[in-house]
Amino acid sequence: MSVTAPQGFEAAGVAAGLKSTGKPDVAVVVNRGPLKVGAAVFTSNRAKANPIMWSERAVADGVVEAVVLNSGGANCFTGSFGFQTTHQTAEKAGELLGVSSGDVLVCSTGLIGTGDEVFRAKVLTGTADAIGSLSDDGGEDASLAIMTTDSRPKRAVVTRDGWTIGGMAKGAGMLAPGLATMLVVMTTDAVLDAAGADAALRSATRVSFDRLDSDGCMSTNDQVTLLASGASGIAPDADDFGSALAELCRDLAEQLQGDAEGASHDIAIEVVGAASEADAVVVGRSVARNNLFKAAIFGNDPNWGRVLAAIGTTDAAFDPYDVDVSFNGVRVCTAGGPDRPREDVDLTPRATRILIDLRSGDASATILTNDLTHDYVHENSAYSS
Repeated sequence: MSVTAPQGFEAAGVAAGLKSTGKPDVAVVVNRGPLKVGAAVFTSNRAKANPIMWSERAVADGVVEAVVLNSGGANCFTGSFGFQTTHQTAEKAGELLGVSSGDVLVCSTGLIGTGDEVFRAKVLTGTADAIGSLSDDGGEDASLAIMTTDSRPKRAVVTRDGWTIGGMAKGAGMLAPGLATMLVVMTTDAVLDAAGADAALRSATRVSFDRLDSDGCMSTNDQVTLLASGASGIAPDADDFGSALAELCRDLAEQLQGDAEGASHDIAIEVVGAASEADAVVVGRSVARNNLFKAAIFGNDPNWGRVLAAIGTTDAAFDPYDVDVSFNGVRVCTAGGPDRPREDVDLTPRATRILIDLRSGDASATILTNDLTHDYVHENSAYSS
């Protein structure tokens, strides 16, 4: 059920004709309360889509009544017309729901630079149709409506003692961190205030979505939203809620990683022995963004030299000649030199784990990425973005 698993939420997903396939392309998630708490994090790309610019303002007061999402068009670099389209979408939702348009967030995904009167009309009609179809089991339909190049919907639910968090996500490419790396809506019936929701969301995002770096390309439309209805009547301990939210975010992040465009390996790059968590993250990300390394994994080649070359470009504290590297449990490099033969490594499974020990401290971090494949190149040469 994803976003409608917690009490106090309704959702819907409908087909408005934005997608040429005729599949669902407009979703609405509504918080029925009693609380109407909302928090969101956004792409840090300076090139922001119109829905991002709208939602950044709308969420500032911590009150969110609903989220409207469309696929089939990013509404980015569409000028004042595009911002007016976003504004009218929020106004339409607010009118039909009997709430302020300033308490409605808007998200869009699809091609950049396209948008006309037909697009606007379809989004507005889809918004109205979705609101007319709202139900307390509409979460699955909503998760289908936000898909673009995704091959499957991403949904997750975490339940604790008397309260629940549910979520849906879309994303199969342009996954690189900037507070958020995709469209995600999460809901909870726990009792939270705006400050608590914002703090929990930023903390959970930092250790999940921010560490998914599929292809190093940051989108213009990325938004992760958390809504709290308080319908359970239970106010969990902040640490307990934060832990549950991080668990759900990691689940969704791993689902996004597993559906990355054209990927044949899901790679977890675990960096240990770092002087700081920041060092561990920057080292892991340097490998995740190295095309030579990613191509080697596609070829089932445990080329540890490419790992050392990548991490040597960072300013992290370590000695390159005192580093260990393992591929799927086989240490092929120790103290910056050869260890076990490459032939001992089996890289044929989709799940691939790289362990890098910097021997410089006690901090660690894991970055999720994918290999660089022929299918990825084909997908992104045949699909405008």
